[in-house]
Amino acid sequence: MLNRETNMETIASAWLARGFSCGSWEDFPNTLWENVVHDKDELFMVVSGEIELELAGQCKRIQPGEEVLIPAGIVRSKRILSPNGAHWLFGYRQAL
Repeated sequence: MLNRETNMETIASAWLARGFSCGSWEDFPNTLWENVVHDKDELFMVVSGEIELELAGQCKRIQPGEEVLIPAGIVRSKRILSPNGAHWLFGYRQAL
């Protein structure tokens, strides 16, 4: 598990330098975000818990601290697998 306060500030600053926003979200166990599509690139990182990310039909369990770039227009689904829910960071590419 990441140290929330310290690492979230550091990550948000690093993402901003790369042109991305940074938000935080927590979900309950068994939550499913299915077939979502965004018109901007998205950065995604698990802070705590276990999440399965499906991108264009390919499933992968994302570990805390692992960053994933999800290109704009790609269909994605997120499944919360951990019994205590999950916390993750997300950010979208900002216009220059």
